[in-house]
Amino acid sequence: MGAGWGLGPAAVRSLLLCSALLAVGCALGLRLGRGRGAADRAALAWLCYDALVHSALEGPFVYLSLVGNIANSDGLIASLWKEYGKADARWLYLDPTIVSLEILTVVLDGFLALLLIYAIVKEKYYRHFVQIALSVCELYGGWMTFCPEWLIGSPNLNTNSWLYFWVYLVFFNGVWVLIPALLLWQSWMEIKNMHHKGSDLGKKSK
Repeated sequence: MGAGWGLGPAAVRSLLLCSALLAVGCALGLRLGRGRGAADRAALAWLCYDALVHSALEGPFVYLSLVGNIANSDGLIASLWKEYGKADARWLYLDPTIVSLEILTVVLDGFLALLLIYAIVKEKYYRHFVQIALSVCELYGGWMTFCPEWLIGSPNLNTNSWLYFWVYLVFFNGVWVLIPALLLWQSWMEIKNMHHKGSDLGKKSK
């Protein structure tokens, strides 16, 4: 896992593209979250980035996989997925599990992320229902991306490079585990607080 400390041009381009999307997502989220608490501003920044990734990166991946495959495609987005495919070869060709999950991610998770942004900004009553649904979908997607591969001995995963293992596989996938888990916890605490407030009001009215 110590091999390959140098970053090639494809890796640099891919990381810069992800960083640019993160910057745009954070800028949009912080703008939408003006006047709100720190937790909501952070959630909006993440959700804007999440929606951008689903639409700008994973959407083209689904299209290219359905009309051909990533390995034989050209362009900036294809080059990003080719770079990620060095860590997980399933993304280079039409792997049924990966493409099925990505279709669900692009369509459902992308829609839920946009709906949750709207719900937070407009303070809608269904905010935490959507937040829980999106978080569970993201966690399910992460589990189903890797569990089938682990069960057969991970033949498609390349863990020989620090970049492929720690950055591509651990960091980029781990973010979509950690943040949905934190959003689930936030929703749990909010629902718990609302329940306590309702119980207290009920006791006072008796």
